[in-house]
Amino acid sequence: MTEGLVQGLVEGAWALVLCGPVLVASVAATVFVVRRRTLLAPDGGGQRSDQLFWDLFLGSCVALPALLIPTLISPWTGLFLAGAAVAAGIGAYRGTPRYLAKRSRRRDDLARESAHLAARAQHDELMAKWSRYELDPACSIEYPALTDVRLPETSALIKAMRAAEQLRNNPGHGSASGTGNEYPDAVTSLAASLANAERAAGIPAGQGPGSS
Repeated sequence: MTEGLVQGLVEGAWALVLCGPVLVASVAATVFVVRRRTLLAPDGGGQRSDQLFWDLFLGSCVALPALLIPTLISPWTGLFLAGAAVAAGIGAYRGTPRYLAKRSRRRDDLARESAHLAARAQHDELMAKWSRYELDPACSIEYPALTDVRLPETSALIKAMRAAEQLRNNPGHGSASGTGNEYPDAVTSLAASLANAERAAGIPAGQGPGSS
């Protein structure tokens, strides 16, 4: 009797070691996939129902054998694995929204960083173009309106330059209640202001200093 009990415990332990990870992983993965589909496509209709069926079917094809085989060997092992599977499913169900939110924030951060890098490059180009109007004597003589702040277009350009420079040096400025796109938006506004000032000065589009 003792020998049979020991053999049962050994077989149950082996079943637990071999089937436990498979069962827990399959249940967690199935719940995660189903929960993700529900959150990302809440109004999928018939297509979502078909996807849900196949997700559950494929998950069951893995999870059920991983649960039934240990249960046939040792009911206590099967009971323990059933509890572990339930815990894995609950954990995956609760953790999926947090994971998706974290991934979404990461994706937004990368997009925002890319937008800021592009804005910095455009900002440098605009300031290089403006510096020719201000520092090149020939440009100053040919286009005096671009440095005359009495003109409304030039005054608006100077204000746009200051706003863009302030946001470039202080990236967190104004972002507490915004979306983090203040600096790219300021650079876009600067580009528009420079184009308006050039038009007001009689410079054809694309004919300023440094244009090809």
